[in-house]
Amino acid sequence: MDSSDRIIFSSSPPGERRHQSTRISLVDMQWKLGMAVSSDTCRSLNSPYVSLLLKIVEPSGQICQRAFEMTIPQFQNFHKQFKEMAAIMETV
Repeated sequence: MDSSDRIIFSSSPPGERRHQSTRISLVDMQWKLGMAVSSDTCRSLNSPYVSLLLKIVEPSGQICQRAFEMTIPQFQNFHKQFKEMAAIMETV
């Protein structure tokens, strides 16, 4: 993703309506699929996950990174919601 491909997100806390939204620009997104094979409490975990690293420009202009991991069901829900947003955007 280069600077011409920026995506603008408007966000507000869940369950709260605001008249003014916070605008965040997505500069880059990296992802990887991983497999947790074991932990100190479970010898045979074998649990896949998706790891995302987002580089964003905050309203102050500061560039920062946010990383998070999702289970496969969480990622599938995330993907479904993005597909719904894309379908709505195509009608605008």
